[in-house]
Amino acid sequence: MDKKMIPLTHLSQNKKARIIGLDGGHGFQRKLRVMGIRENQIVTIVSRQPFRGPLTVTVGGCQMTMGRGMANKILVEEI
Repeated sequence: MDKKMIPLTHLSQNKKARIIGLDGGHGFQRKLRVMGIRENQIVTIVSRQPFRGPLTVTVGGCQMTMGRGMANKILVEEI
């Protein structure tokens, strides 16, 4: 079964997705994991700020805001 991976920034608002991978160095991956963003977690985009502003996402029952550069390195598959 082939999984279609897309960056988190391409996910539509209020759609659920499963985190498949984290693209980046060890420090970046560690930072995301400390924030609770890990493989196989379910993520939902709550809101998008205009003009390439940050995204607000829900992961594991917690809501957090992250920049689009960071979100672009989180690979997900839509559920």
